[in-house]
Amino acid sequence: MSVVLSLCGEAALSPFRIEKLLQQAAKLQLNCEIQINSEYRYFVASSAEITSDNQQKLLQLLRARPQSSHILSETQLLIIPRLGTISPWSSKATDIARNCGLSMIERIERGILYSFSRQLSQQEQDKWQTILHDRMTESVLTSEKEAIKLFHTSSAQSFNYIDVLAEGKSALETANRQMGLALSADEIDYLAENYQQLQRNPSDVELMMFAQANSEHCRHKIFNAEFIIDGKTQPQSLFGLIRATHQAHPQGTLVAYKDNSSIITGANIERFYPQPNQQQQYQYNAEETHILMKVETHNHPTAIAPFAGAATGSGGEIRDEGATGKGARPKAGLSGFSVSNLSIPEFTQPWEQYTASRNQYGKPTHISSALDIMLDGPIGSAAFNNEFGRPNLLGYFRTFEELFSGTMRGFHKPIMIAGGLGNIQAQQVFKDTIPAGALLIQLGGPGLLIGLGGGAASSMSTGANHADLDFDSVQRGNPEMERRAQEVIDRCWQMGTDNPVISIHDVGAGGLSNAFPELVNDAGRGATFELRRIPLEEHGLNPLQIWCNEAQERYVLAILPQNLATFQNICQRERCPFAIVGTATDDGQLKLRDELFDNLPVDISLDVLLGKPPRMTRTDCTVTEFIPAFDGSRLDIRESLYRVLRLPTVASKQFLITIGDRSVGGLTHRDQMVGRFQTPVADVAVTKMGFNTLLGEAMSMGEKSPLALFSGAASGRMAIGEAVTNIAAADIGTLDKIKLSANWMAACGFAGEDARLYETVAAVSTLCQQLELSIPVGKDSLSMQTIWHDTGEEKRVVSPLTAVITAFAPVNNVCHTVTPELQNIPDTTLLAIDLGQGHSRMGGSALQQVWKNLTGQAPDVNSASLLADFFRIIQSLIQEQKILAYHDRSDGGLVVTLAEMMFAAHIGVTIDIASLIRQINDLSHNQKLQDAAVRCLFNEELGAVIQIHNTDLARVQETFANAGMADALHILGHINTTDRLMVHHGNTVLLNENRVDLQKSWSETSYHMQRLRDNPHCADSEFALLEQEHLPRLFAELSFDPAEDIALPFIQRGKQPKAAILREQGVNGQVEMAAAFSRAGFEAYDVHMSDLLTGRVSLEDFQLLAACGGFSYGDVLGAGEGWAKSILFNQQLRQKFAEFFARQDTLTLGVCNGCQMLSNLAEIIPGAQLWPRFRRNISEQFEARLSMVTVPKSTSLILADMAGSSLPVVVSHGEGRADFSHLPQSDLPSELDIALQYVDGLNQVTNTYPLNPNGSPAGIAGVCSQDGRVTIMMPHPERVFQTAQMSWAPRNWPEMSGWYRLFASARKVLG
Repeated sequence: MSVVLSLCGEAALSPFRIEKLLQQAAKLQLNCEIQINSEYRYFVASSAEITSDNQQKLLQLLRARPQSSHILSETQLLIIPRLGTISPWSSKATDIARNCGLSMIERIERGILYSFSRQLSQQEQDKWQTILHDRMTESVLTSEKEAIKLFHTSSAQSFNYIDVLAEGKSALETANRQMGLALSADEIDYLAENYQQLQRNPSDVELMMFAQANSEHCRHKIFNAEFIIDGKTQPQSLFGLIRATHQAHPQGTLVAYKDNSSIITGANIERFYPQPNQQQQYQYNAEETHILMKVETHNHPTAIAPFAGAATGSGGEIRDEGATGKGARPKAGLSGFSVSNLSIPEFTQPWEQYTASRNQYGKPTHISSALDIMLDGPIGSAAFNNEFGRPNLLGYFRTFEELFSGTMRGFHKPIMIAGGLGNIQAQQVFKDTIPAGALLIQLGGPGLLIGLGGGAASSMSTGANHADLDFDSVQRGNPEMERRAQEVIDRCWQMGTDNPVISIHDVGAGGLSNAFPELVNDAGRGATFELRRIPLEEHGLNPLQIWCNEAQERYVLAILPQNLATFQNICQRERCPFAIVGTATDDGQLKLRDELFDNLPVDISLDVLLGKPPRMTRTDCTVTEFIPAFDGSRLDIRESLYRVLRLPTVASKQFLITIGDRSVGGLTHRDQMVGRFQTPVADVAVTKMGFNTLLGEAMSMGEKSPLALFSGAASGRMAIGEAVTNIAAADIGTLDKIKLSANWMAACGFAGEDARLYETVAAVSTLCQQLELSIPVGKDSLSMQTIWHDTGEEKRVVSPLTAVITAFAPVNNVCHTVTPELQNIPDTTLLAIDLGQGHSRMGGSALQQVWKNLTGQAPDVNSASLLADFFRIIQSLIQEQKILAYHDRSDGGLVVTLAEMMFAAHIGVTIDIASLIRQINDLSHNQKLQDAAVRCLFNEELGAVIQIHNTDLARVQETFANAGMADALHILGHINTTDRLMVHHGNTVLLNENRVDLQKSWSETSYHMQRLRDNPHCADSEFALLEQEHLPRLFAELSFDPAEDIALPFIQRGKQPKAAILREQGVNGQVEMAAAFSRAGFEAYDVHMSDLLTGRVSLEDFQLLAACGGFSYGDVLGAGEGWAKSILFNQQLRQKFAEFFARQDTLTLGVCNGCQMLSNLAEIIPGAQLWPRFRRNISEQFEARLSMVTVPKSTSLILADMAGSSLPVVVSHGEGRADFSHLPQSDLPSELDIALQYVDGLNQVTNTYPLNPNGSPAGIAGVCSQDGRVTIMMPHPERVFQTAQMSWAPRNWPEMSGWYRLFASARKVLG
């Protein structure tokens, strides 16, 4: 029986968080004349009584104190993780405790105790509970003694049979309803027939396994179905239409449709990673390297629990990439969201009003609102990417909810897109055949009772499932565990031909019950598994729960018995759990043994499990709606512009971007932020393939769902067009190098939607073949409707058919990428390229949405050859470096394209649209100027705006004319010095707007979302900076010549000092740190804390220690604190680190998480006694920005040569605020040696958010020890030591940026 200890912690919520709770309470008519205190409560289960010495350790770890009383008053509520679950926080906190020598700790959980200043009635308690907890992931207790239920375990259970032999298929129909299996009638018949032939009853485990493996989510039955449209049988399945694109143009694609990701051709480059046969020294390795591409959806889980759903959506897609071939490395991510109207409190927009008498249409009670999804979901996705260590560089965000032809159309069931690209060694591209006798292994985290039946649940319309079954499908993420597993995968593929992995799959929908059968079935094998060998963190689970749960961060793989020792050593070094669960057989039978009960919960042929139930047939008729013509003659252009700029689809996505790390890995070239003002308007994401090359990869997105209400085919074609015009900003070369992912969302089963889906897929297939594009990867989610009852009335929200197209391509030279930032160069011209050729179709546009007027025709791709010629011309101009600025035309139309280019540069533009209007009038029956002007400015036909030198104008015009596109090219105008958007039609002024006013409107939606989600004072501060021209700008003033390499003379001597690139579990920034020091002439070695603990490596052998960034232990006990305590509480490690810091021939650099860790080691670092600790950012949000810093004169040896310089640097952290409350004087010591400070655009030290991104006093970004040998900083110079790694840098900087000087100085200091 466990011993449970309760401890009191620090305050849980800041004052502004409490204020937000009171604001929510007021909306529920609660009396807010009340004070609320919040405090963490810790519950510690141990195998024995904890000694007083160990209890002191525990109190230090948790920053806690003993608890005096366990009785809750009627004025208190205790919120804990949902009973019966284990929180991700718990897993990581327990790891820290054990690694600090507290081996008796079984589990630590955390809750929040809310205390109210007066007694609450039962009705008040009930309302407060709805405010204070998430019923999907948390429980509320009114007695603290009940918290012991967190640690209750049940006795082991066996499985149940479904009596098919006696009751026939009715037994299966009952099980289908009760278990939420989402089986079709054909599948029930299939199972009944097969089990009757076998003369035995199915177990509940087998039924759940079958349901997951054959769910629409996993098997894509609709895409493989036979379609009968308008009485005619269609010649191809949907999947057949998609495959036809690859069959027509297979060149450049290595893997399509048959692995966890697609693989396209890359290049021979030098990859940088540690060598296992050379003491983990980092080296460059010339090898053929290819590109992974994958895009997934996680819609249903995000509707139910937005943070967890979006987090595990990103986590699952990352695993897909890592588990491709025999192991690969994820590199850069993307995410996207489609939701219904936000209806932001105090900022509701006119188009969000349902009717004159009703504000909103409503939603089911057990799904989240669009607002909650967008407040929590993006944080979940970003948090997983951040902690795993993958930059998120791309995305989209759409809101839509509108009554159309009598049906409410919207995204009550949201779209959550997660995708990305990665790299794979050529020799790891294809999985090897698994031989009989191979060991079948689970790698990663333990099983938990979460995500049960998620694959089936995702295949159902939202609201159609039982609420308690929706609870069962809620998932939880632990990115730090996934990081550990990925490190194991990396160590394996880095062995090249000695890679012990034969084949690998990720664990996703259906859990192990889906992953292991896929693994062996792909090799034509069977398998025998041992149920009780599966690692579990919860006890008392039955076989169905153990085998089918969707606990995240797991992989399954096969290795040969003779390679087990190698694999085990890798896992032990990375502290990544693994278990040998089974053995491959050659009989095609899947057996799952339960040695505890000596029975077989599963004993089924893989042919039955993964065989082919009867092929689905889909029958539908085309539904044609009457749609009146569009007339813009009564629309006010100015009011329309300001409305459109506030529409979330068009508006700034800043609140979605700065929460996500965009630089980890050190290979980002182009993220979402553009220019010296860091404006989120980039068209394309671009990464470098390696540190020693300018070759790269690009990805872009296209999505035009409202158009599908007018024409499914047009929406699909336009999504492709948008992806192509976006990715055209990168130096790709030829169009056929682009490969597409297609993600399909539709409300199949709703009248006309199957027909619309078929029409759209067929149109996409045809256009791709015409453009010589192929679609080697994709996903579908075809239950996109929400059904519920509201006071007896059935309500339904049907999502518009959506094709999300993501384009991927290799890049010839990342530095040739063009952006929307206008260049402040006189004698330049703005050109509009109108691929709509004057058609200016308005159907489904942002303009129509903001006026609630869905009329007219949808824009379309007029000609495949026109789009191809456009791409070819833009590429040639990019390669000739003729384009100064480029931005595609998309949501919001031409006027938004121009406005965003202005926002990026803080430059005005003057344009005349007479030429465009003439072309519109030539094609239109409506000759009204107002109508033509509205169409011209707001139509969303494909196109772009480019800025060129006047001297190149004739050359550009000739190029377009030679391609037969002279009528698509229009001279718009030029930049101006008034910072205004001036739109003319001849002598008529149509718009004359101040850029700041426009940008404030464009930023308002992001501002209000940020204000709801984060510290409102920080949101106010950032919004106010829009009116400041000089404060937010980036600049560079160096006290040295960046072209001079001061390390070169020392490198030429030949001898290289050794650098320990130190990491702990969860650290993710080690490779770029090693690359920077290696470039400066160091021998860089990968050193894991486990190497030091076991004595495999000694600090005595190194002259430099670099503690890297990331999320050691997920930062659950304070950033870097768990890492530091694992050193301080281990006497041997403590002594070794103290000896290293005392040596006079060493240097130490701590960055971000390494900075936080070293600040907690100050007691053993000479001259560090005045150092701060680093606490949560003042915004209480992760901050990822390119920030200005200055290097003041200090004792820091590695910054001495940079003193007096000011330059931009990447920051990416959640806890970077320097805090001195642990010191006797509790404030900034005058003797502190400050090494780095945040400054504004006027080069003044600043506390203004976000110029100071964390609220550190005196703008502190870094400090150093008194002798200057130890320097710690929150920014990341290692991620921007090359100019090509910077989102903005001076154009005259050489290959190495100003930050290279830091690393070169370290080499100089060590001689």
